Amino acid sequence: MAKWQDRTVLMLGGEDMEKLRNSHVLVVGLGGVGAYAAEQLCRAGIGQMTIVDGDVVEQTNRNRQLPALISNEGKPKAEIVGERFKDINPDLNLRIVNEYLRDQRMIDLLNDADYDYVVDAIDTLAPKIFLIYHSVQAGLPIVSSMGAGGKFDPALVQQCDISKSYNCRLAKMIRKSLNKMDVRKGVQVIFSPEQVDPKRVRIEEGQNKKSAVGTISYMPPIFGCFCASAVIRDLLKE
Repeated sequence: MAKWQDRTVLMLGGEDMEKLRNSHVLVVGLGGVGAYAAEQLCRAGIGQMTIVDGDVVEQTNRNRQLPALISNEGKPKAEIVGERFKDINPDLNLRIVNEYLRDQRMIDLLNDADYDYVVDAIDTLAPKIFLIYHSVQAGLPIVSSMGAGGKFDPALVQQCDISKSYNCRLAKMIRKSLNKMDVRKGVQVIFSPEQVDPKRVRIEEGQNKKSAVGTISYMPPIFGCFCASAVIRDLLKE
């Protein structure tokens, strides 16, 4: 193992490090949650990653998103994050998909590689449900981030099967949609039951959203770290 991985080897041991090196993780969405999830996977020694996002860095991302710097505004998030990961681990086998995934294109991506895990960090409802459903149909383990917006207390963040999530509006909508497609469990989610103060939500019309929810710098990264933890612990539990 490379010298930079010494502390991780000390933590996990050589055999588990080899498991991570031989694993391929798909991360869809590189915003406030996804970029942090992907970076923790990269730093932990995951050997192969496919990262997906069709968005560019905007000024309003700067309060919470990893690639959001003044110097990066207007640049593709996937490209920025990909360059960063190769600067962390030059041996990383990395595929960068700089596009919004929809419908058949998402199914094609799920089928065109042997992924060991999927991380869903999409923040738009329809494609999020689509990714979860088709990952389950393909037999792929998946962890999905629920809403970090409007949440303030990091001690309340937790992981569970989606069937056991509660007091989360996004999780409720996803459960309802998945239930109609006969998927009631088998999806790990990161969520917080903290109630969202209505004063933290602003109604506005946008390309993908009808509202803006207030965010604090540390909450999306915490959700992302929980996602990475779920992947790593699951990959190593066997």
